[in-house]
Formats: sequence, C-alpha cells, structure tokens
Amino acid sequence: MKRALIIGDTRKPKIQSALQELNSWLKERAQTIILDLAQEEEKRSLEGDIAVVLGGDGAFLRASRIVSPFGIPLVGVHLGTFGFLAELTPTDMYDYLEKALRNECRIVPRMLLNCRLERGQKVIKESLGVNDAVISRSSLSRLISIRLFIDEEEVTVYSSDGLIVSTPMGSTAHCLAAGGPILSPDLDAFVILPICPHTLTNRPLVISSDSRIEMEPTSEGVEIGLTVDGQVYEDILPGDRIKVERARLPLRFVDTGIRSFYAVLREKLAWGGSPKYGSS
Repeated sequence: MKRALIIGDTRKPKIQSALQELNSWLKERAQTIILDLAQEEEKRSLEGDIAVVLGGDGAFLRASRIVSPFGIPLVGVHLGTFGFLAELTPTDMYDYLEKALRNECRIVPRMLLNCRLERGQKVIKESLGVNDAVISRSSLSRLISIRLFIDEEEVTVYSSDGLIVSTPMGSTAHCLAAGGPILSPDLDAFVILPICPHTLTNRPLVISSDSRIEMEPTSEGVEIGLTVDGQVYEDILPGDRIKVERARLPLRFVDTGIRSFYAVLREKLAWGGSPKYGSS
C-alpha cells in the first residue's frame, strides 16, 4: 500500500478543513501521515510515495525544503491567493491524485540550491532553496557592496540594494520582480541579479548550475541579512561569506499535465498576446 504525506498549516481554518477531508479520502487508498507546517521541523526523517501540500506558494516552498532531501514527489493544491507553484485546485485534486497514486503522472526533477552562511571556519546557517538566496540590507536606505566570486574567480563588486541568486523555478519570483530573465524550470542554471544596481552596466548573469558562487558583503555600518525563499533569515556580519551551489538532490515534482509552463505565464502573469488597439 502506498504512503502519502499530507502537508498544511493547521492554524488556518480553511487548510484544516481541506486537510481533514483529503485525509479521509486518501485513507481508503494509502497510508497517510499528516505534517503540520506550524510545527514541522525540516530535519525530520521522512518516507513516502507522494506528498500533497495544501495552501499557497509559501506552503509549497516550505514543503519542498522538507520533503526534497528524501526524494518524495510533491504536488501542490492551491488554496492561497496566487497559485503559481501549486497545480491542483480543490475541485480537480481527487481526479489527479487518483492518477498520481496509479503512477500515471510524470515525476520531473526541479533544481534546488544549497546556501551556506560561513563565519570563519563555522557554518552559521545552511538551507535548501527552491526559489532564491538573497543578500539585502535590513535597515537604512543606502547601497551595499557585495563582492562576487564564481568558481573562485573574482567577477565584480556590486554596489546595489542587494543581490539575488535564483534557480530557474525562482526566476518568476523575486528575480522577475527585480527585472531578471525568465528561465524554463527544466534548465540547470543560476541567475545572478543585482537589485537596483548603482552602475547600470551591471546586468543579470545566467551561469551553469555546476558553478560555485561565493558572495562577500564588504559594507560597514549597514545591517545586512541573508534570506532564502523569503522564509529563512540570518543576519550577516562583517567578514561572513555566503556560498551557493546546486543542491545534491533535486525536488521531485508531480507533473499532472494540467497546465504547461507557458500556460502558467499567460494565466498568472497576464501575458495577453497582441496589444488591444482601439477602433479607428
């Protein structure tokens, strides 16, 4: 019998109700385990044949970091406000979950990043990232300087509001809002993007996912922080180094076939095609 993880934040009544309903349905088809995002630790050891996360994109990001180290395929049910990452809706989820349990859906890999904040010889914070790792100021409206190295070669020193290192999945998140390119999610690449750079010739970089990225903030007297997926945060101190590389294991994503990547762009980003001209 298959094993299914059901993931959601039970502090939210809407999620709690949907979780209980889905659990009742799944119990007839699989052994179920409920993971509460309000309490779940990302280091817990897990086993399962499929994981279903209920909520919005934030819940999907958190669940991805929890299940990806154990190779458990993940599918999202959209109960949030935007629904860029979650494919299913409460209306269609049962039909497609039935197919997934019968192994009739593709499982596709999605590249993750691994981010480490190092202070001297000690790792202060280490986290997987689905979307991005971002260095930015946490107070005062002033530029910060960040020295960038790729494969141990110094590339440049950015003077900007911050620096984003994004995965292809994350290229439609903070990276897009900051003016970066959109990458197809099946690529193995990083986008490196300065936020509001002082020098306009500092353009986004797209590099191989085999590259090792190091960043060294050099500003003094400014509070700076590291944020992963907009959810994991740590203060950066003078002399700290942030290292980003491709995670050893990818996120295994359940592709239900409901919509293509380009259909998502048209729907969620309102890509409307040709301009609408007025009548002459």
